Amino acid sequence: MSSVYFNKEIETMPRKKIEEMQLQRLKWMVDYCYHNVPFYHERLKTAGITGDRIKTLSDIQYIPFTTKDDIRDNYPFGMLARPMKEIVRIHASSGTTGKPTVGAYTKQDLENWAEQVARLAWAGGARPEDIFQISFGYGLFTGALGLHYGLEKLGATVIPASSGNTQKQLMMLRDFGVTGLVATPSYALYLGEMVREGGYPPEAYKLRLGLLGSEGCTEEMRSQIEKNLHIFVTDNYGMTELTGPGVAGECEYRNGLHFAEDAFLPEIIDQETLEQKPEGEAGELVVTTLLREGMPVLRYRTKDITRLNYEPCPCGRTGCRMEKVMGRTDDMLIIKGVNVFPSQIESVLVGTEDVGPHYQLVVRKKNFLDTLEVKVELIDASLLESFSELERPAKAHPRPAQERAGPGNQGHPGGAQVPGTVPGQGQAHPGFTERKRITGVTKPFAVAFPYSKGLVWVIRWAAALPPSGRGPRRGQPNRRPAGRGASAAGGGLR
Repeated sequence: MSSVYFNKEIETMPRKKIEEMQLQRLKWMVDYCYHNVPFYHERLKTAGITGDRIKTLSDIQYIPFTTKDDIRDNYPFGMLARPMKEIVRIHASSGTTGKPTVGAYTKQDLENWAEQVARLAWAGGARPEDIFQISFGYGLFTGALGLHYGLEKLGATVIPASSGNTQKQLMMLRDFGVTGLVATPSYALYLGEMVREGGYPPEAYKLRLGLLGSEGCTEEMRSQIEKNLHIFVTDNYGMTELTGPGVAGECEYRNGLHFAEDAFLPEIIDQETLEQKPEGEAGELVVTTLLREGMPVLRYRTKDITRLNYEPCPCGRTGCRMEKVMGRTDDMLIIKGVNVFPSQIESVLVGTEDVGPHYQLVVRKKNFLDTLEVKVELIDASLLESFSELERPAKAHPRPAQERAGPGNQGHPGGAQVPGTVPGQGQAHPGFTERKRITGVTKPFAVAFPYSKGLVWVIRWAAALPPSGRGPRRGQPNRRPAGRGASAAGGGLR
């Protein structure tokens, strides 16, 4: 371990040696999946692919892709490569359509994971003398425990604060002399605002680093966090399907996220043709795990749009760097750290009485955070005359008791802010309602619509007839979310 690198041999390995190692591990992984995962056995057999047929890294293009649907279809343990007696931990994602994405880990997987996170944290400035407060929600979510064991691996002191209880979080930051914060960008932003308003002098806080993740962070948002908390912030990338955090992360130069290429083989493909794109071009990120024993994946389509840079970084690390994710190839939105698909909203609305066949998703940015509003049409506009009738659709979809534990209950640190609360704290009552003005509506109302994972959708019942007497104009079906600050027309409910 040097003062610059956690693992100098791996982090500064010449490009040629990196690719030789990747080829050897790819051959092993293909045979490992063929012999241990029934799903991959059939896929690879059909494609005629075995480890000995992989001659160069470019031959990876002949391996079939793996998608989130494949993992979901094999829920919970159909993708395991080891017997359950060798699995020592199970994590899971937030569950974007009811069933979570499961991740299973052997003891060696956990050792490798801690090593990858330790390298990422070290590149971001973490050192053994640091004290890190983890404000991610602990639980099935990979973020908290992933960073926890990685930071312990490099020798730092870890405070497992979890999410919520902001005043206690601030007290620990002061009293324990915390120097590093692990949180979502939105919660870090909120903590910064509370620090400014707390009445304590800046010297009461010893913070110097922020390892933020679980949601996107623009440069403007990062600058605001750094200004408020007086810290240096780095971003990191990972997902349950690939292990969790530790796949890639920024160094002090912040000119791309260094990929852990000894453990993951990245590609960029054209999302339409599915062909590999030339080096440096933007496209969909596809990743193959090279070391994972419990639940390996071959050519996993992340749906994230980015590009890879293979030029050496000024920091001396030689692994490729990925740009921050530019967008997604599917309809998924990330609202305050929670994955949201339009299809989820559609599945709720489709069974709701008196709601018309079209809807709109409106994504706006407020104080650096994305907010989501769902606009729907009422079949019977007379309902706008009765507030109690407007409440009825919300009451028809109460959240299960296990989902009313508060924001972050599925491991999303700080959770999703719900009406009437602040990030990471409290929970609005499922029947929460709020009046909002809608142009052209005689008696405008908005109903806070209870939804899974701590989110509450504000639905504007905007079906009032316009002055012409005609119904609302219906846009062409299009479920792809519009850009920030714009609206997106929803497709018909089928």
